[in-house]
Amino acid sequence: MAATDADADPETALETLIEAGAVDEAPDGTLSTTAEFEKTLAVYHDIYGAVSTEEFHQTVSDLFGVAPENVEARLDEFGVTRADVVAYLAAKSFLDAPVERDLLFVMAGLLVEMTPSSPVPSALDELDDGSFESYLDAHPDAVVLVWRRFCEPCDAMKEDLDAILDRVPGGVATAGVDGEAADEFCRSFDVESAPTLLCVRDGELRERASGRRTPDEVAAVLDRVY
Repeated sequence: MAATDADADPETALETLIEAGAVDEAPDGTLSTTAEFEKTLAVYHDIYGAVSTEEFHQTVSDLFGVAPENVEARLDEFGVTRADVVAYLAAKSFLDAPVERDLLFVMAGLLVEMTPSSPVPSALDELDDGSFESYLDAHPDAVVLVWRRFCEPCDAMKEDLDAILDRVPGGVATAGVDGEAADEFCRSFDVESAPTLLCVRDGELRERASGRRTPDEVAAVLDRVY
């Protein structure tokens, strides 16, 4: 892992991503990742997004030839995040032709900035790694649902969301999390799949239910917890 070559400029990186079909440019100039690329990104996020810090550092060591004990310092030195590494690997896999490492680093930075729309329904308070702790401190009784994109069980469960929310007792907050963007949250609550229902009472996780749940099944969980 080294400083990026000056020739690996953002304009070249962006043009390459657009030509490859990883990024769309709207008539007004707005840039967004394509559905096709997001599918590839989701695969690499599932593999590397929620692994332990030790496993992640070993991955970086294997990829870039950095001694494991030096990985954390090098990541900090160059401002490289776990999301950057996931985007780097996804871009490398998605592109048809080999691309120089420096250009891939620039691409990864661009892709991370182009955050796709959230899978969290607007009816829920959306939490992320920077907000979930304070939210749960303020709402010690909360139902949190974890979602992800391109997830058929998630989409099916969203169709029942109104009925599910009707079953939540008064005084219990309801929130949602983008499982592909909140790695720290998922590690903290051992979330490995979506959709996942988390029931927090008195500030502690009391029950977890993974996979699609009908309103009646959700109600049964809520009755046990609250």
